[in-house]
Amino acid sequence: MAQTEQQAERLPPLALAALGVVFGDIGTSPLYAMHVCFARSSGLAPTRDNVLGVLSLIVWALILVVTVKYIVFILRADLNGEGGILALMALATQRVAPSGGTRRVLVALGLFGAALLYGDGMLTPAISVLSAVEGITVATPLSSHYIQGLTVAVLVALFWVQQRGTGAVGAVFGPVMLAWFAVLALLGLRWIPGAPEVLQAFSPHHGVRFLIAGGWTGYLVLGSVFLAVTGGEALYADLGHFGIRPIRFMWLAVVLPAVLINYFGQAAMLLQDPSAVHHTFFRQAPPWALVPLVILATLAAVIASQAVISGAFSLTAQALELGYAPRVDVRHSSPDEEGQVYVPMVNGLLLIAAVALVLHFGSTDALAGAYGVAVSGTMGLTTLLAAVYFSGRWGWPRAALLAAVFLPIDFAFLGANLVKIDHGGWVPLLVAGVGYLLFTTWTRGQDLVNVELNRMAEGELIKHLAAAPPVRVPGTGVYLTRGTGVPRTLLHNLALNHALHRTVIVLTIRIEPLPRIADSDPKRILVEPVTDDFISITARYGYMQRPNVPLVLRDCAARGIPVEGDDITYVLAGVRVIPTANPGMARWRKRLYAFLARNAYPSTANYQLPRDRVLEVGLQVEI
Repeated sequence: MAQTEQQAERLPPLALAALGVVFGDIGTSPLYAMHVCFARSSGLAPTRDNVLGVLSLIVWALILVVTVKYIVFILRADLNGEGGILALMALATQRVAPSGGTRRVLVALGLFGAALLYGDGMLTPAISVLSAVEGITVATPLSSHYIQGLTVAVLVALFWVQQRGTGAVGAVFGPVMLAWFAVLALLGLRWIPGAPEVLQAFSPHHGVRFLIAGGWTGYLVLGSVFLAVTGGEALYADLGHFGIRPIRFMWLAVVLPAVLINYFGQAAMLLQDPSAVHHTFFRQAPPWALVPLVILATLAAVIASQAVISGAFSLTAQALELGYAPRVDVRHSSPDEEGQVYVPMVNGLLLIAAVALVLHFGSTDALAGAYGVAVSGTMGLTTLLAAVYFSGRWGWPRAALLAAVFLPIDFAFLGANLVKIDHGGWVPLLVAGVGYLLFTTWTRGQDLVNVELNRMAEGELIKHLAAAPPVRVPGTGVYLTRGTGVPRTLLHNLALNHALHRTVIVLTIRIEPLPRIADSDPKRILVEPVTDDFISITARYGYMQRPNVPLVLRDCAARGIPVEGDDITYVLAGVRVIPTANPGMARWRKRLYAFLARNAYPSTANYQLPRDRVLEVGLQVEI
């Protein structure tokens, strides 16, 4: 009873915080979704049947895709409370054999879906901020150059403040978005009484009739309708921050009613004034409210962009901890929240890409052609992975039914967006292709290098040391590895110096496909003494945790392991990769891996090692 009351007390603040982080993307979709559906490029006139048809498609997309698929089903697929496509990939792979073709396919789907999200990280800030700033043109006739300049200025400021972390400004996100959703509802309620027939759009037959009568043109409009649900994936990705209850509560109580009312209001306005087809959202407001509305819309767009950018940082940190990406500089922007990270390289690349997109496409109408492909592809992959996961919980008949219901919807939206490849849809696909290539090249290259770095079994080394004992010097030598067997750094050091420390520790850092592993877990640190002075230690971490090697050794010392705390040398491998014609991977990909390895960030930063106690042993590895 007390626990239930405590959860009830925590729900309001968590729900308000979720409103500011989770729903920014989907909450700013009314800025452009209806407007793009009737843009000149679509060739769709705002007639009564077309308006009701498009509105019905938007309504049922929000109900089926977001409410039923994500809120009811997908949020149940949590990995120790965490969501997102990498977590779903880990859940799905647990349902299949640890090795084999099925597992490789599932990993490939998850990695490609993750790569697609980088395209979303570029496009969401660009289209959200640009559509908000374009509202100025409703009040005053500014040229497109001024609009682009203001948008670029907002984007530069947005990406510049990322280095300060979201903690300082996160407290105001919830109240701002609450005000935003209240304004969405008020704007819609202003117009609905003038054309109450828009409420007929709750009947799905209007959407079906529109698709049948519209033919190819009607199907292509689905690509624009999809803009209304692009933030659906964020509901799942941010699951670990807030939990299921706050997300479900705010969606059903605040977000869904507000966005539906606004879309109904935009449709009602078009029925009363078809000339309002351009910048439909801002034309809902009275003239005196335009400037405050543009300011509020810009703030909402910045918040929506903030969530996507932070998601790209978290995705990068997860990918490198799981071994799918080369190590980069990851800065923890909050001493209290482990999940708040800032990745300077990703931040810079996203800024350059977002600015380039704004300058190249110039308007929301043109940029909408590039938007949607990334998220629709990720949504389809989410359904496939979820079906595999739920097959283990429900059995294949029910899981197959889930896939049979939602995959046609996902593929219909994806197909409508893929048609826009020559209008900008190639951008997120190119980004995803490059990301997937880097992920898979790094993973395969690491496997090849680890085979070369860990060749001798520990038992063989002990026999060798017993037959020819080396000189033992004071202190503890800690050889870090992610592979198995004796690290080549130890063998190289022994061969060149003919000496070993008094105590030798082979420390394996293993990142598990789990978000976190509790300190109380008895298997978090496994100690296996090979001899009295040769010890093998395995430290297990989740992909959202930051390894702390000195803390691991202090824990081991507390257990009685002979660790000389004041005289520890951490030995790492400084690997120089030499591509060869040996089998295992195409030579051009080996060269790419060698380039990534040369430019990867040093492991010392991630393992929290004292720099003055680190010894890097240079090794040449042929792959």
